[in-house]
Amino acid sequence: MNWKYMAFAGALLAAGAVQAQEPVQGGILKLARTSDARSLDGSRQDANTDTVLNHLYDPLVAYRADLSVGPVLAESWETSADGTTWTFTLREGATYHNGKPIKAADMVWLWDRYMARGEKTGTPWLCEDVFNGTSNLQVNDVSATDDRTLVFSLERSDPLFLKRLADQICHIFAVSPDNVDENGDWIEGSAIGSGPFKMKEWKKEQYMALERFDGYLPVNDPASGYAGDRTAHVDEVHFVVVPDSNAAETAILSGQVDVVSQLQPDRIADIRTKGVEVLSAPGLSLTAALIQTQDPLMQDVRLRRAVAHAIDLVQLTEVKTAGLTQPNPSGVPLSSEYYGEEFAIWPEYDPAKSKALLKEAGYNGEKITIEANKHYTGMYDNAVLLQAMLAAVGINAQIEVLDWAAQLDNFFSGKFQVSSFGYSQRTDPVIIYGMFMGDKSTSPTAQWDDQAANELYDAITGEADFDKRRAMLVDLQKMMAEQVPILPLYYPPVVEIVSPKVKGYTTWSLGQPRAWGVWKTE
Repeated sequence: MNWKYMAFAGALLAAGAVQAQEPVQGGILKLARTSDARSLDGSRQDANTDTVLNHLYDPLVAYRADLSVGPVLAESWETSADGTTWTFTLREGATYHNGKPIKAADMVWLWDRYMARGEKTGTPWLCEDVFNGTSNLQVNDVSATDDRTLVFSLERSDPLFLKRLADQICHIFAVSPDNVDENGDWIEGSAIGSGPFKMKEWKKEQYMALERFDGYLPVNDPASGYAGDRTAHVDEVHFVVVPDSNAAETAILSGQVDVVSQLQPDRIADIRTKGVEVLSAPGLSLTAALIQTQDPLMQDVRLRRAVAHAIDLVQLTEVKTAGLTQPNPSGVPLSSEYYGEEFAIWPEYDPAKSKALLKEAGYNGEKITIEANKHYTGMYDNAVLLQAMLAAVGINAQIEVLDWAAQLDNFFSGKFQVSSFGYSQRTDPVIIYGMFMGDKSTSPTAQWDDQAANELYDAITGEADFDKRRAMLVDLQKMMAEQVPILPLYYPPVVEIVSPKVKGYTTWSLGQPRAWGVWKTE
């Protein structure tokens, strides 16, 4: 099968559309972010970091707005008849910010660097388990047959391979080897990338300023999502740290920033009266309360089920999303073609049953700590609601407010009891379940470590037939509802505020802002 992206249909659509304004080059676009980037090499990451890095570095492939996978650095790809060899052709003329040509061998270098990260630093690459066979998909080799040809050799065909490559958290970017010193260590402050913007200035905990890379040569495919033409029009993009949501609203109304992401839905009605544009899209980011099932208290499934029965998901979701969505205690977003009422299977809200299970488990008022932060106000608000609902059945839940970085470090190390959390957007239910499943002994971020569940998940990842895969996902959801290793809550809608001076900006389900293809007017 050979996928060539000539974009004929997209070109016809564009030609037939009425363009109200042509893009204008110049100006500074300021995007409000709740926290600073954590690293420039992706060794420490979160959603804010991933957004910045996607402007500095071009991925091999990426998700389009419709969640199909499109080209970025790779202009085309083909697979062998048995699906075990994938060959990517890099776009001609692509260069790094220092002017050097991008070579397929650089991608091999980065892959090897990622795979060696855990042994070298003690903190594995977040996607190592995705590609090393732990989750069924196993990449045996990555090689460059010439400067523009990159080849992935798989142990067996995998229907999700391309989507895994496109996953924004995996950082399969074009990154210059010149970013590291002779010892292989990342040079502090270095960001020699391949994307439409390059590093200009970084004032820690204030803002990061990127400037347009005039040597950028885009792929010949329409801009869509994170894929296609990523040509920048603005001179600079500033990622401005504004931790407080109220301060972010004030900042956009006063013109200090141009785009505010992650607006709380209950603010929509009021903010629309302020002369700014409110954009929204269905969400793909799972909001959840994580449970450390190896904790001496939380390892008792009766206690975990008692917690689940104490939570009124309908009320919590209504409060937090202003009725824009409904509860979803599963790994399947409501907008997914896989979704059906079977994925609503979960311990129902029943305080009496919760109290009975607490008594059966011998619970005697021991403290349960819920970690939260105020960088992401939704996480803190969820913790407050959870605390109140648990208190109503006699559970002594206490909130511990941490810096977001500290809470995230605890997530990566598995050092928490309960954590009010949110996962970055994912496009496929199999990938979403895979975010929180696995072997805790090798993957501390795994929330659900059960042999039978892991075996079923492995079977799902290798199943190409839609109906069979969906039936298996239903069985997986039933197992999760029995064991309650995590408390999925809902998928918040993506809601952003945009200044009327900003043109060409769109919101999409994956939620991350994009500064390319955007321009400003006075």
